Amino acid sequence: MSKTAEIDLSKDAVLIIKGGQITQVEKPVTGFGEQVITWQDHKLVHKKVSATERL
Repeated sequence: MSKTAEIDLSKDAVLIIKGGQITQVEKPVTGFGEQVITWQDHKLVHKKVSATERL
């Protein structure tokens, strides 16, 4: 079974595709931060999103 999705390539985004479902990782509210994806046994297991604030 094949699935197809349409993605807007004009917008910057981080997308996770797992189990045939697409999840968009939200941008940090402050506009600054990092996103870390952890893999285990060739599978996505965790995502860590942190934000920083410029002074």
